[in-house]
Amino acid sequence: MASTNINIRTDSDLKAKAQIILNDLGLDLSTAINIFLKQVVRREAIPFEISKSPSGFGRPEPGGWEGKIRMSDDFNEPMDDFEGLME
Repeated sequence: MASTNINIRTDSDLKAKAQIILNDLGLDLSTAINIFLKQVVRREAIPFEISKSPSGFGRPEPGGWEGKIRMSDDFNEPMDDFEGLME
């Protein structure tokens, strides 16, 4: 397999922080980028979600519950729904 060089521009602080984390994982920046590119090829897509708004770093993802949970204005409504299921 022939090698090629990729030149990218990024924020120096971002690069330094990423290198510290990658080093703790036993990876260098080049290896991490190659892992990313291999996943792009394997999945034929970006291997993570991209959205306009941050998903809340450090907080658990909703796990597919989007649109399935709603808040009720009536405190008793969820209990009425539950009792209906128990009948």
